[in-house]
Amino acid sequence: MGILRKRRRKFLGMENIKLFIEGMHCAACVRRVTSALTEVPGVRVDAVEVGSARVGFDPGAVAPEQIATAVDKIGFKAHIEE
Repeated sequence: MGILRKRRRKFLGMENIKLFIEGMHCAACVRRVTSALTEVPGVRVDAVEVGSARVGFDPGAVAPEQIATAVDKIGFKAHIEE
């Protein structure tokens, strides 16, 4: 039970966004996007599938635009769901 409490505390105050991602076609694309998102400080990757990603993020550490830029830098085009 102690581990679960630590995880909950770690994610308190996080916000969630969904990204629509152009240019993804296969499992390798999913791995590349997952890897890129995982490397962004303050981001928790919830799910990545062809065409989209759901992430939690600490608004004190990273802005949604920075998360989208991380995906853009690896050759895709990310749009934040409004």
